[in-house]
Amino acid sequence: MKKLHERMHFANFYVAGFNYYDGCMVIDELKMGSKLELVRDEYNKVDVNAIAIYYNDFKLGYVPACENEMLAKFLDMGYENVFEVRVQRLNKEDNPAHQVGVIVYITRNKEK
Repeated sequence: MKKLHERMHFANFYVAGFNYYDGCMVIDELKMGSKLELVRDEYNKVDVNAIAIYYNDFKLGYVPACENEMLAKFLDMGYENVFEVRVQRLNKEDNPAHQVGVIVYITRNKEK
């Protein structure tokens, strides 16, 4: 019998625009494994697939445009609860574009 995984890797990337939003206010609170939230930014005039990344109520930045198309489709269809988003890499001394890396897991639907 095949073992069913509770979660599987879906994507990983650095937070885009980290230095333009609230990241500097919470970078000392972030830890490896900190839980993050994806929030669709449907009114973004620059990117129709824009997805903001939040830590609590603080906007850290965005999913990079080269990574967001498939995620946006899932979120638009109401599947936001199947994703688990965590801090995967954290380097406060690096260039702001590479200070926070994120991993996105797709998780098993627990309603069944």
